[in-house]
Amino acid sequence: MNLTIHPSWETVLQEEFTKDYFKELMSFVNEEYNTNVCYPPKADIFKAFNACSLDAVKVVIIGQDPYHGLNQANGLAFSVQDGVKHPPSLVNIFKELETDILKPYPVSGNLEAWAEQGVLLLNATLTVRAHEAGSHQNQGWETFTDAVIKTISQEKSNVVFLLWGGYAKRKVKLIDTQKHHVLTAGHPSPLSANRGYWFGNKHFSETNKILTEIGQKSINW
Repeated sequence: MNLTIHPSWETVLQEEFTKDYFKELMSFVNEEYNTNVCYPPKADIFKAFNACSLDAVKVVIIGQDPYHGLNQANGLAFSVQDGVKHPPSLVNIFKELETDILKPYPVSGNLEAWAEQGVLLLNATLTVRAHEAGSHQNQGWETFTDAVIKTISQEKSNVVFLLWGGYAKRKVKLIDTQKHHVLTAGHPSPLSANRGYWFGNKHFSETNKILTEIGQKSINW
């Protein structure tokens, strides 16, 4: 399975691509896409990396799994294709945006504009079988994306990591917190948000405050 990834990532992740687990993962993904309906589209599996080069990374948002509904996933965590109804987690992200930075609720749920400004929207698992949440977990993707987080931590400094929910928070062990900024909150899913763990976290304004203080351009959320 030939997947194209931005040269800036290819250089630093070359060792991962040669490991047995990654070869087995690619074989699994290839078989899944050949025999089942899977998301995101094959061309978008590495979209998070192709939309945001390693050099450009200023912010990392970690999701768990792509959306598994028809035409939802577009390769960016929490993002959906233009014209697709916003899933509940994305609705709550946009609601927090409204109250935090007084931004009108967006029409499109496509977060590509964030990626183009240096926000890496990284799912821990990059593929999924249609209508089967978590179906591609524990096949090797998590090993790969953990290596990505470690690489960012090692190669960069002053990156803002937004860890939402218990799963993402556990990734803090991969991050050098002495040289990076970590903000945590509950997951934006209704289960967490409705219990008071999401709303009011002000992560969007806080991220921009950090970026401004270190001389970086803020994100136009």
